[in-house]
Amino acid sequence: MKVTVWNEYRHEKENTTVSDIYPDGIHEAIAGFLREDGHVVQTATLDEPSHGLTDDVLNDTDVLVWWGHKAHDEVSEEIAEKVKQLVLDGMGLIVLHSAHFSKVFKKLMGTTCDLKWREADDKERLWVVDPTHPITEGLGQYIELEKEEMYGEHFDIPVPDELIFVSWFEGGEVFRSGATFKRGNGKIFYFRPGHETYPTYHNEAIQQVIKNAVKWAANTHTPKHMYGNAKPLEQISKK
Repeated sequence: MKVTVWNEYRHEKENTTVSDIYPDGIHEAIAGFLREDGHVVQTATLDEPSHGLTDDVLNDTDVLVWWGHKAHDEVSEEIAEKVKQLVLDGMGLIVLHSAHFSKVFKKLMGTTCDLKWREADDKERLWVVDPTHPITEGLGQYIELEKEEMYGEHFDIPVPDELIFVSWFEGGEVFRSGATFKRGNGKIFYFRPGHETYPTYHNEAIQQVIKNAVKWAANTHTPKHMYGNAKPLEQISKK
């Protein structure tokens, strides 16, 4: 499978705490364990021409993994619209952590995608609420993270097609942390954990979720429908 991992790649250049955890960038940390899973993986970052998402890159992508936080507004409308259309056409999309506020995700959801948040080293427990779903394969009843940024309800998204994880935080909040959506021919998975100052993407259970999600989101030869004025398939008898 051909996977592209997109990342702003700003925090790693500006914050030594982040660069110590992800010396080659969050995108390379994610790309690394996806390559180990047998995928062909390329990366793209915000400050590259076309944000690294040229036509050649996007046309060679089965699933796009997106991490963003502080520079959503710097993503061009042209690129955001292009990615949105490719998802509608069948490209899989994995939206991580603060990418809930990305232009691409908001365009596809049609809502503000706003939420509560707090950076206070909360313990997070992500409960598996759909144990039959392929994204949960290989997991236990929950994933526990010693420290993470808190996201709390209400999360302003449409009702998910499937709710996979619900998080509890040490401060008392809960959050819909893993949710799937279908848009056009494309499949989307939003997965909450991954604040840049914590080693979340080094956690094997978190890696397993993302590996599973990439496989789930891939579009494998589903029917392509035609729209607009249609000629009849059979001769229409005259009344």
